[in-house]
Amino acid sequence: LREAGIAAFGPTRAAAELEGSKEYMKDFMRKYGVPTAEYAVFTEAESAKEYVREKGAPIVVKSSGLAAGKGVTVAMTVEEAENAVDELMTKRIFGAAGDTIVIEEFLDGEECSFFALLDGSTVVPLASAQDHKAAYDGDTGPNTGGMGSYSPAPVCSEWMEQQILSRIVKPTAEGMVKEGRPFTGVLFVGVMVTKTGPICLEFNVRFGDPECQVICPRLKTDMLEVLHAASTGNLEGMKLEWSPEKALCVVMAANGYPKAYEKGSVIRGLDAAAATSEKVTVYHAGTEQKGSEIVAAGGRVLGICALGDTITEAQRRAYAAVDALDWPEGFCRRDIGYRAVAREGGDGKDGLRKMQIRKGSYL
Repeated sequence: LREAGIAAFGPTRAAAELEGSKEYMKDFMRKYGVPTAEYAVFTEAESAKEYVREKGAPIVVKSSGLAAGKGVTVAMTVEEAENAVDELMTKRIFGAAGDTIVIEEFLDGEECSFFALLDGSTVVPLASAQDHKAAYDGDTGPNTGGMGSYSPAPVCSEWMEQQILSRIVKPTAEGMVKEGRPFTGVLFVGVMVTKTGPICLEFNVRFGDPECQVICPRLKTDMLEVLHAASTGNLEGMKLEWSPEKALCVVMAANGYPKAYEKGSVIRGLDAAAATSEKVTVYHAGTEQKGSEIVAAGGRVLGICALGDTITEAQRRAYAAVDALDWPEGFCRRDIGYRAVAREGGDGKDGLRKMQIRKGSYL
């Protein structure tokens, strides 16, 4: 498209290796001094398991290739880590994505995501968000592509944002130019917030799902103008205007997700959900229309998003919309935003007082 003179938002294939290969990503971070967890790369299962036994648990096992956001296991025991290695490399549950794996040290802290626009040389910060990867309440159950999110993330203070920009985003932009792969588009930085500053967990080279759903509604600047500027190398001097409102998104998934799930169940109450508040938007992710009915056609099916003056208010509106749906074949987490709600002095939804929060869990 660019060779044809058409502005296109997003990185080239070469620059997209920052997400497409965790091996390349980790080696890049090491080369350019981006703070990241200690790691090793393996192409053979037995040597990977030997490394796990040497390092002990907790430890993190990742597929190097793309696995729909589900190729990461935070193993709390050596046995769990060895099983994760076998699933990726022997059973090949994600195919070629697991032929090479990365094993990392376990980091203790709280995760958040930070987003920035790049046009090759200029960096314009977007916003922070925090998603919830585990399938069930209390950050339990298998890893998913994301069961909900909110923005901004209170853990990402103004000081932390500046640290992320100076220690991670800007060195990455400069490094990609030196690599001959200048990065244009949106850079999604997965961060572990620690007492000594941010540590980079991963890069994605796109707006995340469900993070995009809580960042974009807060942006008051015209999105087309912003994306065009990034695509044409004109970000320098651009100032973005943000709504003071907070945003929260609850993902409705098909029963069984992230494992086997059924398609074709009828979803009712969509209009009723959207009508609960003018601050609510119902996004369709895995649906299709059959006649006059909307049916489920994927694992993560709907994103119920709401705005509010606080995360607590946005959470209340989002769950009121969820409760207006009539879809017994679907489920959601009832504690999206619990960390932010607790910081605001609340207790969230559905018995958060009883929730056991495991330190250092990957959201």
